[in-house]
Amino acid sequence: MSLLFSPLTIKSITLKNRVAMSPMCMYSAVEGLPNDWHYIHYTSRAIGGVGLIIQEATAVTPEGRISYADLGIWSDAHTEKYKAIVSTIRKYDCVPGIQLAHAGRKASCEVSWNKGWQIPEGPDSWQTVAPSPLPFHERDMIPHELTVAEIKEIVSAFRQAAQRALDAGYQLIEIHAAHGYLINEFYSPLSNQRTDAYGGSFDNRIRFLLEVIDAVNEVWPETLPLFVRISATDWMGTEGWDTEDSVALARILKTKGVDLVDCSTAANTRHATIPVGPDYQVPFADAVRNQAGIMSGAVGLITTAEQAEAILQEQKADLIFMGRALLRDPYFALHAATALGAEVSWHKQYERAKG
Repeated sequence: MSLLFSPLTIKSITLKNRVAMSPMCMYSAVEGLPNDWHYIHYTSRAIGGVGLIIQEATAVTPEGRISYADLGIWSDAHTEKYKAIVSTIRKYDCVPGIQLAHAGRKASCEVSWNKGWQIPEGPDSWQTVAPSPLPFHERDMIPHELTVAEIKEIVSAFRQAAQRALDAGYQLIEIHAAHGYLINEFYSPLSNQRTDAYGGSFDNRIRFLLEVIDAVNEVWPETLPLFVRISATDWMGTEGWDTEDSVALARILKTKGVDLVDCSTAANTRHATIPVGPDYQVPFADAVRNQAGIMSGAVGLITTAEQAEAILQEQKADLIFMGRALLRDPYFALHAATALGAEVSWHKQYERAKG
């Protein structure tokens, strides 16, 4: 029996399969609000058979957007706009999740197809923030070093965003603590040079993330899943964050009610040497799952049904996050089921094409 097409129950939610759509920025919003593009983009993957959709990085404040075209959830107007997307995803037997994010020093950027460089001034630019005044790129602006009071304000923004996500009908939250964005900037020693309670030791550097989780848990029901995406290594050896740190963090996250750690890597420094290739991030999901005793998600150049199935069969992860494979083929899950000989239901409008 295919594990990729076996159900996975997390708290009160059951995913019909282990194929999850990874959050991928569409850079298509105006003032953080979704539109027809987002509705069609997400609905088509739900019809295409994935068990879980995690909506792209959705900023908890305007300044937390990667670009001026990112989605946001900092106002009630956003909540109302998401309701139609969420209800349609659920209608097609898919679980709607949302990734709550703050871009930190990597905010105020152009959209990816316009090179994505940081915009230093003008109407689409704003002051970036970070744990320390260290830019990601030498051409970037110097980020404002957050005060403790400002940190608390951002923690509160995550709490409010979680409440809005619940009001919109999302059934799962993923906290974005990866890819060199604000939370990752705090826990990695490469970007955090603080000397107060938020810097220095491992416990101090993870404090911001734990405060965000505590704030989210104040409003997010205990019965609904909570994920955290991490960059499991900076790919800088002992100079940066690495596997042992991720396993130690995962053990703590488990005590905080986190259900699954989504194991990505990198993007907090431009100077890492990354051995990119099929399954290159899977060892981190394996380590987190089997050393920390918490569910993990594998992501990164997983492109075939057989590859995804092998990861699950070898007990290296519990969930497979698909990114570009689902951009290329919204119906990847249906095709993967055929490839693995798994019997899955097709929507009746498409049954005549089931081979």
